[in-house]
Amino acid sequence: MTTLYDVPADDLLEAVAERLDEEDAVTEPDWLKFAKTGVGRELPPEQEDFWQVRSASLLRKVAVDGPVGVGALRTAYGGSTQGSNRYRVRPEGKSEASGKVVRTALQQLEDAGYVQTAEGEGRRITAEGQSLLDEVAGDVLEDLDRPDLERYA
Repeated sequence: MTTLYDVPADDLLEAVAERLDEEDAVTEPDWLKFAKTGVGRELPPEQEDFWQVRSASLLRKVAVDGPVGVGALRTAYGGSTQGSNRYRVRPEGKSEASGKVVRTALQQLEDAGYVQTAEGEGRRITAEGQSLLDEVAGDVLEDLDRPDLERYA
């Protein structure tokens, strides 16, 4: 049986994003075209399917790392900040991602039944979410034309 660990993550995310879009499991909020995705960003996202891809990525991350909270996901999706001036004399620091984006996507995945709240621990994947990821991973593995992955097919 194929699992989400058997296929490349980028191919899996594209396929899961398409599936979430087909099922209308997640819908892009109205405020997303105005909001930045983190403190270290200057502009809102420009991708057409940003919300579906981010939701698919969150679903995979919860499946791999779960149970995981919003704070840890903000750190994971954050970026790095450079020094404070043009000489960059400060060491690099971290900037966190937007908590509203992460939280809203997780709430939509909860409403769809793919993620559940673990009291005091964060969020964990449900059986439906795991089966969705594994099913899509099987479809992706069949469609892949890469000789280095032949042993999994």
